[in-house]
Amino acid sequence: MRDRAHGPSDGPSADDAPDAGTVRPRLFADLTPLRISTAYRRLWFGNTISWMGQQMTALAVSLQVYAVTRSTFCVGLVGLCSLVPLVVFGLYGGAVADTVDRRKLGLASAGGATALSVALAVAALVGFHHVWFLYAIVAAQAICFAVNSTARSSMVPRLLPARALPAANALQSLTSNLGLMAGPSLGGLIVGLWGYQAAYLIDAAAFTASLYAMWRLPAIRPDVGRRRASVRDGLRFLATRPNVRMTFFSDLAAMVLAQPRALFPAVAALWFGGGARTVGLLVAAPAIGAVLGGLFSGWLGRVRRHGLAILCAVASWGAAVAVFGLTRQLWLGMVFLAVAGCSDTVSMVFRSTMLQAATPDEMRGRLQGVFVVVVAGGPRLGDFLAGSVANLASPTVAVVGGGLACVLVLGLLALRWPGFARYDARTPRA
Repeated sequence: MRDRAHGPSDGPSADDAPDAGTVRPRLFADLTPLRISTAYRRLWFGNTISWMGQQMTALAVSLQVYAVTRSTFCVGLVGLCSLVPLVVFGLYGGAVADTVDRRKLGLASAGGATALSVALAVAALVGFHHVWFLYAIVAAQAICFAVNSTARSSMVPRLLPARALPAANALQSLTSNLGLMAGPSLGGLIVGLWGYQAAYLIDAAAFTASLYAMWRLPAIRPDVGRRRASVRDGLRFLATRPNVRMTFFSDLAAMVLAQPRALFPAVAALWFGGGARTVGLLVAAPAIGAVLGGLFSGWLGRVRRHGLAILCAVASWGAAVAVFGLTRQLWLGMVFLAVAGCSDTVSMVFRSTMLQAATPDEMRGRLQGVFVVVVAGGPRLGDFLAGSVANLASPTVAVVGGGLACVLVLGLLALRWPGFARYDARTPRA
């Protein structure tokens, strides 16, 4: 039986709805989770609005750092300042989420993020332009994001029936990718018109949507009662669950071995004879594909073999990246990058669903913490690997070889754990 949130209900539960989980043929994104659960609907809308604000702030901070230092190296350090807290507090935030009321944890982390955006706005208004302060705020924001993400993701299986999780994760993917596309553009426009403080204040206001959504949730306490939850126990649990472990391995195969984004400036010039505008198109292409994958995700709810779907999606990512490395026409390269982005959305939907459905409630926070670490760290390791191989050989070798290596490693992983391809969503086994 599905775990339920403890506390006052917010209307009929998802399981009690007469049409909950009814699967109908559809093309566009399945909105069933928004219809059957008022609590989830508030959570999704709140996260959508606050995520857009976060992306505006991320761009504004980078612009402000460059304006103060005139150094691209200093701008690059912004990412490093966020990576370490994401990794550390992704793990420990997950352990905390398995111990306390996840609603309160989400409220505390969203409140902290709101206060940090206000601090950025006040500093900009009074002319306090110091890089060390911006770095410190970015690190603190990463802590709040890691904790909030693990709390929020581990709440979802308590708000929805298991059969609605693929649709919910597709909606989350759509939110994430739309924010990544539109947030920086809006942030740049707002900074240009009204200054950094305007972007930060809008971000703080956007967080009120997330705070309201968390406030209206029922209490979501651990089913096993208050106790100490250790990161080590979560990792030990993961070591005994091959299907869940494979979701992480498959994503690492894609993001570490076949992540071409660090090479976009080089390939824009060498392959397509372009400049900054071409780089922008290459960066946008996977995001466009990911958004399209989210918009046309209605069919995902009919898929039961989630493990096989992940293998196919990750293999499609690797193959698309490899073929992109062979193209020398910009439009064709963008098509294959868009295919890769769409494949990544499909993979993410089923990886998230397997993690939520096949993990017991008392371990969900910690496993979501591992998920945050993999999602945050994998692409950054991929950037380093691609840049190193391109420097030693060539961008073509890095991109084509990385894509082929992804497919090869994925095939070896599938042979090592054949049960993953047989995973059935109707009888989830970790």
